[in-house]
Amino acid sequence: MNKVVANAKAAIQGIEDNMTLMLGGFGLCGIPENCISALVEANIKGLTCISNNAGVDDFGLGLLLQKRQIKKMISSYVGENDEFERQMLSGELEVDLIPQGSLAERCRAGGAGVPAFFTPAGYGTEVALGKEVRYFNGKPHILENALTADFAIVKAWKGDPMGNLVFKGTARNFNPLMAMAGKITIAEVEELVEPGELDPNFIHTPGIFIQRIFQGVNYEKRIEQRTVRQKV
Repeated sequence: MNKVVANAKAAIQGIEDNMTLMLGGFGLCGIPENCISALVEANIKGLTCISNNAGVDDFGLGLLLQKRQIKKMISSYVGENDEFERQMLSGELEVDLIPQGSLAERCRAGGAGVPAFFTPAGYGTEVALGKEVRYFNGKPHILENALTADFAIVKAWKGDPMGNLVFKGTARNFNPLMAMAGKITIAEVEELVEPGELDPNFIHTPGIFIQRIFQGVNYEKRIEQRTVRQKV
C-alpha cells in the first residue's frame, strides 16, 4: 500500500482544533520540522501536545507556543524554551511534567494496548498526587495511565512508500514509541526510498503503524547547546 502524500500540508489534513498530538524528538534532535511549520501556518489552536520538550523559542514546538496554539503540554523537560517557562509559570499554559522514563513508557504502553502500569518513579513527589499506590516487593509504586493521541507525528532518516522507517542515531528516541500510539501516524523522512531498499533487519518502525509519509525539505537540524573544547 502506497502511503505517500505530497508534503507536510497534505500530511496534516484532518488535524483540527483541540486535538491531542504526539510529536517525536529529543531536544532539537529528530523533531518533525516540516509538520510543525505546517501546523503553524494552518493556525490550528487548542492543541494538547505530548512531547519530551517544546523545542526553543524560535524553533520546533516553540513556534506553536509563540502563537498560543498549544493549550496543554505533556512533557518531561522545559529545557531552553523561555516562552514555555513563562507561559507555565504565569498559568497561561497547562503543563503536565512527568519523569522522562515514565513519559516514554506511557507512550509505549499506549501503542502496545496496555492501559496502565505501576512504576516507582515519582512516588513521594507531586507526580504521585491523586494516583493509586501499591506495594511490590515492599516498594511503593504509582499507577500511570497510557498515552495515546489523535495524531502522532514523527521524523525518520529513511522511509519507503509502505511506511517502514529507519531512524538515525539519537533521533531513535521517542519517535518509534509515539509512532505506535497515534490513531493516525504521520512520518516525515529525510530520504524516501523505493520498496525493498530498506534492509528488513534494520527497520525500526514497521509500516503497519504509519498511515501517511512524505519526504521533508530544508531540515535545519539545529543543536540546542553546542559545546566544544577551547583551543589551547
